[in-house]
Amino acid sequence: MWPALVANKILNKRVGSSNFIADYPSNTESLLGYAHSSLRSKTLLNDHKDTQKYKIFVSTWNTGGVAPDEGVNMEDLLETCNKSCDIYVLGFQEIVPLKASNVLGYENSKISTKWNSIIREALNKSTHDDEDLKDEERRNCCIKEGNGNPGQQKCEAPQDFQCIISKQMVGIMISVWAKRHLRPLIQHPSVSCVGCGIMGCLGNKGSVSVRFVLHETSFCFVCGHLASGGREGDERSRNSNVADIFSRTSFPKGPLLDLPRKILDHDHIILLGDLNYRISLPEETTRLLVENEDWDSLLEYDQLMMEVMSGNMLRGWHEGTIKFAPTYKYCPNSDLYYGCCYQGKKAAKKRAPAWCDRVIWLGKGLKQMEYSRSESKLSDHRPVKALFVAEVRVLAALRSFERLFLSERFEQIKTQFEVSPADEFVCKKQPSFRL
Repeated sequence: MWPALVANKILNKRVGSSNFIADYPSNTESLLGYAHSSLRSKTLLNDHKDTQKYKIFVSTWNTGGVAPDEGVNMEDLLETCNKSCDIYVLGFQEIVPLKASNVLGYENSKISTKWNSIIREALNKSTHDDEDLKDEERRNCCIKEGNGNPGQQKCEAPQDFQCIISKQMVGIMISVWAKRHLRPLIQHPSVSCVGCGIMGCLGNKGSVSVRFVLHETSFCFVCGHLASGGREGDERSRNSNVADIFSRTSFPKGPLLDLPRKILDHDHIILLGDLNYRISLPEETTRLLVENEDWDSLLEYDQLMMEVMSGNMLRGWHEGTIKFAPTYKYCPNSDLYYGCCYQGKKAAKKRAPAWCDRVIWLGKGLKQMEYSRSESKLSDHRPVKALFVAEVRVLAALRSFERLFLSERFEQIKTQFEVSPADEFVCKKQPSFRL
């Protein structure tokens, strides 16, 4: 079977490459979505458009081929006890080891299913909206549990988040979650996978991109894992990967043939992942500056920063101010960078610290509010997270329809398309829908 699988992957014709997992079927229009599309196509193209703002959480994490265990604290990464966002986008790299059987063989979805289960539990267990709670209520939202350990908290007032899109290509995975009341407003979800790895087309490196439209604004999130290497000139391979991803990623035009097909055609674009850009300094100099926490001096030689400022493929993109330590490469279960914790033969395998894990964006109407890293020691990378406020265009004439269809009485209607309870999505290993 392997020759056939390899041939299909080389020809970029993998079965199911445009399929994805979701909590509901996107090929069936909701009542609100149908009304939106019909009115928009017939009478409201020139209608007055208002603007709404939504909070979007984005994170990226190279898990180093280590499967999640009971000790993984997704609530810390998602900061669900401190804030609640409207949409969560989580990107992972190397969720499975990049060995031949995983790169060339059938997709192993057990690990991605487990990650989705952990994400679902964290989002639906302990989120609350800071804007809707008074200070006293906010303080009381989190209650201690477990032998009085203040590090263990359980937040009440849960909100129901649903999986909009989840897609895996070898070790790259992206998972998008939204509040339940936003589901009818999110239209035309789609995915596109591009392999840039072995032979320039296999999925050990590359990207998984997702597209959807919220109200009148298109979003594109690109989860990438670019070429590795810390030698001089290796950054050109990463730039080449970006060029391939931009040129080869393609989405459906949509029923009205008016949806953006290419990444750069969308209104709001966010590129996240292990982009693997390094620091163009001698290793000894890099380690000394890291020890002194001289981030500004290091960033002057950061390859991605230079590409954003004066390069070709990513010129004009934006990134928040980096005020955290390099996220790569750590010794297992340690706060020490690789090369500092080994002696003898292993000491020769040094990897200079670098900000490999990044979140950058393009498009007007996106404002980054936070940019930081988390401290999970699951892998040799630290997770990176960003919080955005996105402006979204809304047709004014559709506001009355939204108020009608999002009212409590419509929320209680059980349709033939409604899925089973959320925990069945993963816990029983029965994905709600594979689209």
